Amino acid sequence: MSDDRRDLPHLLRDALVAADFTYESVAELLGPLAHGALARNETVPGLRRTRGGSPLETLVRLFLLQVPVAASEAEAALPGLVDRLSSRGILTHSISEVAARLDVRPYASERADGDRGTVTDHFWVVSDLTPGLDGTPSRVGSDHVLGISPASTSLAQLTLRGEVGSALDLGTGCGVQALHLARHAGAVVATDVNARALDLARFNAALNDVDDLVEVRDGSFFEPVAGERFDLIATNPPFVISPATGERLVYRDSGLPGDRVVEDIVRAAPGHLNPGGWCQVLANWVIAVGQPWDERLAGWLDDGTDAFVVQREVLDPAAYVELWLKDSGHHPSTGNTDLAEYHRRYDTWLSWLEQQGVEGIGFGWINLRRRDEGDTRPAGVHELLSWPYEVEQPVAPAIGAWAEAAAVVVDADSTLRLRADVRQETLGAAGAEDPETIVLRQQTGLRRARQADTVLAAVVGACDGELPVGVILDAVSQLLDLEPSATREDTLPVLAELVREGFLLPA
Repeated sequence: MSDDRRDLPHLLRDALVAADFTYESVAELLGPLAHGALARNETVPGLRRTRGGSPLETLVRLFLLQVPVAASEAEAALPGLVDRLSSRGILTHSISEVAARLDVRPYASERADGDRGTVTDHFWVVSDLTPGLDGTPSRVGSDHVLGISPASTSLAQLTLRGEVGSALDLGTGCGVQALHLARHAGAVVATDVNARALDLARFNAALNDVDDLVEVRDGSFFEPVAGERFDLIATNPPFVISPATGERLVYRDSGLPGDRVVEDIVRAAPGHLNPGGWCQVLANWVIAVGQPWDERLAGWLDDGTDAFVVQREVLDPAAYVELWLKDSGHHPSTGNTDLAEYHRRYDTWLSWLEQQGVEGIGFGWINLRRRDEGDTRPAGVHELLSWPYEVEQPVAPAIGAWAEAAAVVVDADSTLRLRADVRQETLGAAGAEDPETIVLRQQTGLRRARQADTVLAAVVGACDGELPVGVILDAVSQLLDLEPSATREDTLPVLAELVREGFLLPA
């Protein structure tokens, strides 16, 4: 790489810092109205707020609102860099105006950092321009490089942030996850098959001053890391389930049938993890006619791992096809496709899903943890949960807590305590002596809820970390005139479930 290509990201970073081109400053400049409109791909409120010609306003107009700016203003915001950035393909310019060919976007994300508490990481991310601003045609090319997206943000919030020696960003795209991983990993490998994505991932690593930590490799899935193991793997693979009869969009289409790409990753990942290592996947999967989704995915899981799979959303086949045809710019509203072509694509895709026996498509998280050396359990704990409800973000600490709880053995001698945020809700007729329903509900983390009977509610309420649960069970049995041995037999397995689900903690 030439000196100019090596130095340019660092020079650009200096200019962005000088202009205070950060997420917080941009949000303050735009204000809630324009910032919210931009999130909906509408630019008019933002254009009204950025007429002053300051370097920050110029960069917002140039990169985020995607409008040309005066050459003099661009030079003031990016001193000495306009020609270099144009040669690099980030800008294009005429005598009087400069326009963006790529998106340069400030980004911020919070994470837990031990004794420091919650810290905010700041990044800049270069990617292809945002398609479809103000309703303009939004067709994207086969090698389109996606920038900050709901999917990348979701994976970032899901990924555990403890200090690790090595991490893998599988299918890195523009490198968003690699930038996150470089904040808490000693070394990061980022892989992809899209040459443009690899180029931008290297640029972004240098732009964010982590190019000494991030190694970008060309290749499909685990091929570039054959024989290597990592402490953490994060991946948002190209998981769209399609017949692949049209143009393949590399950022979302794997070229493999159905949800095979996700299955292959889940099956192969344990072989690339160090003991205690994690693989965290954001994915789609097929819900097949006549087979529960969790039963199907359970067949992918390895007994040598603990696995926590959370289905967050289910779309029917028609809604799924509509979503991704709009994403690729093949909906008539984008101005790229006429009605007949849209109907043809829609019918082809929907017919294929029907032929494949697809009843629905699930979306969610697959979290795999390779068991530690010396773990004597006969098999890993596998929990597959359908949970479409609101959760606390970032959700990563709740995933880590689940793994810790999975290894806990609960018996009569265990001492447990109720998690501080759990609340008990009772429902019933006004004035009734006993409630019809008792619900235990978490206020943080996954915010799970669980119905309880009178015995379970009494036992859980008495779990304060002082008495063994066997003593508590016997006391509740005596109070309610129940057989103690039967109460232990019935309730101890449920208490073990409450530990795994995070309602109760080992004292």
